[in-house]
Amino acid sequence: MSEPLAERLRPRTLDDYIGQKHLVGEGAVLRKMIDAGRISSFILWGPPGVGKTTLAQIIAHKLETPFYTLSAVTSGVKDVRDVVEKAQKGRFFNEASPILFIDEIHRFSKSQQDSLLGAVEKGIVTLIGATTENPSFEVIRPLLSRCQLYVLKTLEKEDLIELLQRAITKDIILKERQIELKEMGAIIRFSGGDARKLLNILELVVDSAPAESIIITDEMVENCLQQNPLAYDKDGEMHYDIISAFIKSIRGSDPDAALYWMARMIEGGEDPQFIARRLVISAAEDIGLANPNALLLANAAFDTVMKIGWPEGRIPLAECAVYLATSPKSNSAYFGIDDALNLVRQTGNQPVPLHLRNAPTKLMKELGYSDGYKYPHDYSGHFTPQQYMPDDLQNERIWHPQHSPSEQKLYERMLSYWGERFKDE
Repeated sequence: MSEPLAERLRPRTLDDYIGQKHLVGEGAVLRKMIDAGRISSFILWGPPGVGKTTLAQIIAHKLETPFYTLSAVTSGVKDVRDVVEKAQKGRFFNEASPILFIDEIHRFSKSQQDSLLGAVEKGIVTLIGATTENPSFEVIRPLLSRCQLYVLKTLEKEDLIELLQRAITKDIILKERQIELKEMGAIIRFSGGDARKLLNILELVVDSAPAESIIITDEMVENCLQQNPLAYDKDGEMHYDIISAFIKSIRGSDPDAALYWMARMIEGGEDPQFIARRLVISAAEDIGLANPNALLLANAAFDTVMKIGWPEGRIPLAECAVYLATSPKSNSAYFGIDDALNLVRQTGNQPVPLHLRNAPTKLMKELGYSDGYKYPHDYSGHFTPQQYMPDDLQNERIWHPQHSPSEQKLYERMLSYWGERFKDE
């Protein structure tokens, strides 16, 4: 039985590698390190099928250094220590450190990550981690601080077209058949920027056509996938498409759909922590100040799942999902922080007004630091008007309340404090 198409087409050199030009294009940061023959430990963060594992293998081949692989799903602390010991014994003086590649590093426990620290610090191994999850959530801070973080992007349409053309003209099996890509819209859309999913779909469509000559159309792709809805990468669909439907169902206030998509994730073996983390994000992003208790409940659900485990953990997750879906919605805090970040990027480091500055020394007091600051608790209602924004931005508005019942009260309080300044157009 032959290897899958995605494996047969796996690039062996950077010149064959498609996408991620911001990292491996001419003059890019990773390309420079690889060409120099020395790399430091790093973590690759990006969605499935964008070339994380392939890039690690290309680097090891280019540097001609031993390459060890561990899966965070199947490996324990003992496996980590065994690899570190092998790397230490097999390394010669002044030789580049062996590369230890850990797939799904976000699934490594704290003890497993701790067992890596010494080897990474001493340069016994160069760690390359791959993750589909934000490393700041799951990778311990001491290990994260010793690694560079590189973000891989979903492949662009042009990248996917290039990959399709390469597959039908270069693959040892497909090039023997007469394949014409008459339409590529459906296959690119269903791939979602995932190269492995794209090639799996192509292989599925080609295998379903008995004739040597094949003209691939959007209709052919759609019909093929309707007959085999999960055959082109169940894990990718389960992890990204369904979590998207889950969050959008909560945002759209449909508790039935939220429970349905949660059940799909649970039945598909999704990590409960992944579901719980998305509930916390949804509570802050989509419910926000319209119901501040939502974030408290989401955090409580996360903690409860961690304490009681599975399968009972499904109950607090379901309770939280229904609560979030049936809560009033507001994204004013989400928009507010993004608007504030944009303002900071546009205006730079504005000076802090003197009356707001800290004055721990006599010299600072003589320079006017903190002079004129009004302590709000000394005034009626624990408020008195004064300038808190930088001088050049004092009339800028950032937070714009949305008028849910809960947020309306906050808005009315700000109007009573600040008057005209807080009136929305």
